[in-house]
Amino acid sequence: MRGRVPADHGMSLTAIVVTHDSAAVLPACLGALARDNVPALVVDNASRDDSVAVARRHGARVIRNARNEGYGRANNIGVRAAEGARHVLILNPDLVLQPGAAAALRTAARDWPDAGLLAPRIHEPDGRFFYQPRSLLAPYLTNPKGLRAPPEGDACAPFLSGACLMTERAFFLELGGFDPNIFLFYEDDDLCRRVADAGRALVHVHGAVALHGRGRSSAPEPGRVFRTRWHQAWSRAYVSRKYGLPDPSPGMLTTNAPKAALSALVLRRSGLERYGGSAAGAWAALRGVSALAREGLVEEGLAEEVSAEELAP
Repeated sequence: MRGRVPADHGMSLTAIVVTHDSAAVLPACLGALARDNVPALVVDNASRDDSVAVARRHGARVIRNARNEGYGRANNIGVRAAEGARHVLILNPDLVLQPGAAAALRTAARDWPDAGLLAPRIHEPDGRFFYQPRSLLAPYLTNPKGLRAPPEGDACAPFLSGACLMTERAFFLELGGFDPNIFLFYEDDDLCRRVADAGRALVHVHGAVALHGRGRSSAPEPGRVFRTRWHQAWSRAYVSRKYGLPDPSPGMLTTNAPKAALSALVLRRSGLERYGGSAAGAWAALRGVSALAREGLVEEGLAEEVSAEELAP
């Protein structure tokens, strides 16, 4: 990374929070942003709970999608709408910035001007410090055994989690945002790869701390495990093909289909959803079925922005 530059105290920042049945966790997320004077723009993916009402009560600007557009696509909608912001902070609704985290990210953006993406030090519910030492899409940073050596200060990284990312809005839009063909999973790996390919750094900001609820962004619903595993398998195959890596679909299908069949035979629903979802996603990728087709999406998202008057308490 290049050296430090004088501070830019006029840096503007808007937080983008994508919700889907996230009412239970949203108050802590938005409360932390308000405490640090970071305005929030909530993009709601057709929630069936009180997510929109909660966002209104916390003073967030709201965009309501008529249907679930997926994580990356909804974030793209939010970033495009965040006009006037120099930087955007993309974060999950179950992520809570700790005091001073936003200021630390702003400072890091000034200190490391070649940073394309910056992310805080994320702690999981068990207290573990999240740090991924390699990425499927970062073959230029070899770490074949995945040895984990967490940084002790600001550092360049091979991957930054999409749970919380800060970037220049103009740069994000120039890159095309998150890949709109991905409904869920690996959209952050893909973005990190494109940022690195553009010659910009991925910077872990050690002094910015955030707590992550992992898996609590949305309320439980029937079929969620199957759907999650479907998209994990499909998206892994998609990004692998996109960057000329070996297609993992045949292997995933061979591994998971027999396990799904056995789970069905012994009436083990959890195994059928887990392994069946992975097998189905791999099979869909092999057949050329898109994730958007599975979700019934067209290319352009259908969004309804709530007016300022509607957001009034």
